[in-house]
Amino acid sequence: MAEKQYPNIIYREKDVPDIRRYEVYAAHDGYAAFKKALGMEPKAVIEEVKASNLRGRGGAGFSAGMKWSFIPQSEPVKYVVVNADESETGTFKDRQIMENNPHQLIEGALICAWAIQAKAVYIYLRGEYMDVAAQLDERIAEAYANGWLGKNIQGSGWSCDMFTHLGAGAYICGEESALLESLEGKLGQPRVRPPFPAQKGGGLYGEPTVVNNVETLANVPWIMRNGAAEYKKIGTEGSTGTKVFCLSGHVAKPGNYELPFGVTIRELIYEFGGGISGGRQIKGLLPSGGSGPVIRFDGNDDPRLDTPMTYEDFQKLGSILGSASFIVMDETVDMAWVASRITKFFKHESCGKCTPCREGTYWLDKTLDRIMDGTARPGDVDLINNVARNMQGMTLCALGDFAANPILHTIKNFPEDFKARMGAGD
Repeated sequence: MAEKQYPNIIYREKDVPDIRRYEVYAAHDGYAAFKKALGMEPKAVIEEVKASNLRGRGGAGFSAGMKWSFIPQSEPVKYVVVNADESETGTFKDRQIMENNPHQLIEGALICAWAIQAKAVYIYLRGEYMDVAAQLDERIAEAYANGWLGKNIQGSGWSCDMFTHLGAGAYICGEESALLESLEGKLGQPRVRPPFPAQKGGGLYGEPTVVNNVETLANVPWIMRNGAAEYKKIGTEGSTGTKVFCLSGHVAKPGNYELPFGVTIRELIYEFGGGISGGRQIKGLLPSGGSGPVIRFDGNDDPRLDTPMTYEDFQKLGSILGSASFIVMDETVDMAWVASRITKFFKHESCGKCTPCREGTYWLDKTLDRIMDGTARPGDVDLINNVARNMQGMTLCALGDFAANPILHTIKNFPEDFKARMGAGD
């Protein structure tokens, strides 16, 4: 079956070969959106992005324009930070943007910087992306050379610089306040809030700061060129535009798929992804890597596979769309094993600042090890359920909740897998 064709807002390299090169990008409306923005009042740019209902693509799904509007214009020093940490399990969408369409990210970040009148943009990349950072530095140099960065940009009287910064391989630095701490050269741990990043004292170097995901900002040039009304024609009312879905696991054709919000789970997995590997049945789906509640499916004919992929519809499934890193699991997978593996990841990545997360992940891991090696004690499933519940909402960042999710929802949705490990009588 031939794949349906949808518009490429983000992955434009599919339509325009070599768009990563400045001359090709410029020949295809490159930086036209930024030039248009420079002719508008900064507040009008914010209102246009707000009207588009562009939601953050890093996981939270918060309104990008609303986030920009929180920045106090009266403050003389402001920053934009691009979250390119991309450490969520099963997520690999932002790297493709930075490698194949980097100028669109640079342009989107500059439009944001103009809108809040920032003096600099910092792109924070995960430590493993050294090659991507080197390529980005070359593209940023091209933007400087063509007058899109530096002093008095395009005669606007406004100046802005852009830098890349590599982290040191910590998942926690994907959380915006820990990212800012790391960017300042400190230990990557979440901050106590308030003040929030948009407020004086809460952002980078204590100055008001917008932190946006790579994919979020890569949408902005299209919105500025074509208008919020046109953008809202793509997707659904509550989830506008396209979304990049990272598809991995037991599928025939894993990869990144840019699709409009509202396309169904079935279409992603069975049409674009080629179906479940080996003709087996689907059992479960992690829609947001390890951090999102697992969804149960009872085989390939489960009607819930026809659920539209939107922020609002995934709430109805008892999960979250998040960063849309879809890890598909077939009927052969033991969900108790899944819970154990994800718990080990979060235990390793906990920064240790909050007691419920530091101690909770340790005890979850220890108890799950007993279940997995056949030495479980009566009541161990209830114990890990209780520990996980007491971690929820008790930490400075969401990692405590993320660590609790695989436990609570695998037990809830796949009790038979735990019973098989514990023995039928428990």
